[in-house]
Amino acid sequence: MRNITEIYIDGAFVTPHGKEIAELFNPSTEEKIGTVRLGDREDARAAIAAARRAFPAFSRTSKAERIDMLQRLAAAVSARAGEMTAAMAEEYGAPQYFTGFSVPYAASAFLKMTEVLETYDFTRVIGRAEVTMQPLGVVAAITPWNSNYGFICAKLATALAAGCTVVIKPSEMSAIQTQLITECLHEAGLPKGVFNIVNGRGDVVGAEFSAHPDIAKVSFTGSTAVGKQILRSGAETLKRVTLELGGKGPNIILDDADLDSAIPTVLMMGLANSGQACIAGTRILAPESRMAEILPRLKAGAEAIKTGDPSDPEVKVGPMVSQKQYDRVQSYIRLGEEEGAELLTGGPGRPEGLERGWFVRPTIFANVHNGMRIAREEIFGPVLSVIPYRDEEDAIRIANDTSYGLQAYVHSSDPARARRVAEQMESGRVVINGAPHEPLAPFGGFKQSGIGREFGVFGLEAFLEPRAILA
Repeated sequence: MRNITEIYIDGAFVTPHGKEIAELFNPSTEEKIGTVRLGDREDARAAIAAARRAFPAFSRTSKAERIDMLQRLAAAVSARAGEMTAAMAEEYGAPQYFTGFSVPYAASAFLKMTEVLETYDFTRVIGRAEVTMQPLGVVAAITPWNSNYGFICAKLATALAAGCTVVIKPSEMSAIQTQLITECLHEAGLPKGVFNIVNGRGDVVGAEFSAHPDIAKVSFTGSTAVGKQILRSGAETLKRVTLELGGKGPNIILDDADLDSAIPTVLMMGLANSGQACIAGTRILAPESRMAEILPRLKAGAEAIKTGDPSDPEVKVGPMVSQKQYDRVQSYIRLGEEEGAELLTGGPGRPEGLERGWFVRPTIFANVHNGMRIAREEIFGPVLSVIPYRDEEDAIRIANDTSYGLQAYVHSSDPARARRVAEQMESGRVVINGAPHEPLAPFGGFKQSGIGREFGVFGLEAFLEPRAILA
């Protein structure tokens, strides 16, 4: 049993002013595994004040000094990778293939930003003006529960590289993971107040960060509904925002695709992170001409995927993070049946043999049309919809017929054709034939999938403001 009783402000672990206690659970067993004492608005203000005091000195640090700090942070996080992996499996239920990516990714976020800094020119001459890229000020980072370490480290790395100081509100459901990553970051020995971490509810701590006049920018990852609230709250003080929001990614199988390689990739992209991923390719667009081949392969592939306890290395789909999330996903599975979609595999309830834990049967609906709610709304669970299309033009039309536009997928045996289709996607990223992640490429959404970009130079410049001096 872990009882998290402190938050991190001004370089020290301190007891929060807030007194609300939230319970922590193991989603694989539904057992209570700890508690966390949550910060309140007063704690949020104390964190902001600490970051504001630290900003003048930190904003004047050199590129070399920031690179050194980032390298120390990476080393400190790497040093406790084993503990972080265990905590993520217990508190979040992440399968081993996902923790095997997520924990090293968290440390690498700092190193990737050092690569950007090494070649980035903060000062340049444009005409008769000297233009300097200036850090915005105090930045608020609000992060979700589906990749706690990665989101905290990526946002922190970019803000620090820009010379900004930071206040962070992670998900209160990830408090054990947050405690570990905070201990790692503390070990790096950064100046007091440069980063501050407050466990708390979104409608309390997050709301204070979003509205406070001393916050220059909010970087938020989470739902589109909350992103809109943050945008409204920040408008009064004209805050800069980066919002990485929901998704309903099209997963297009072109009619020339090699199904032996495409189907496993389609399922992997749709069910990654147990389906709890904004980038999931949950709308499988399949050609009518090959539907008789594709559906049996999807069914067999999904039924071969093991769901269960993340301690089993063969497991690819773990539990939903909470009872609330489990109930939400179950409601969408029932909705799919009510809407008249054909249940290809899966369905309501837990997988066979799992009596406890918030486990969902990997579910695929066939004969879905793009007007159904299961095809339009983000479910955030292992539920996929197969939507037929007539030809390439029809596939592109259906793919873009969504309020989202975060990440899309194209599968084809013809690279030139796949790229031609990819270029017509209204999406922040398009992945061809399961191409690997590129951490320096910009990441963010079109339409209601967000505003702004993260990662690499594009992410760095989202924390900077150009100032021109004319002489």
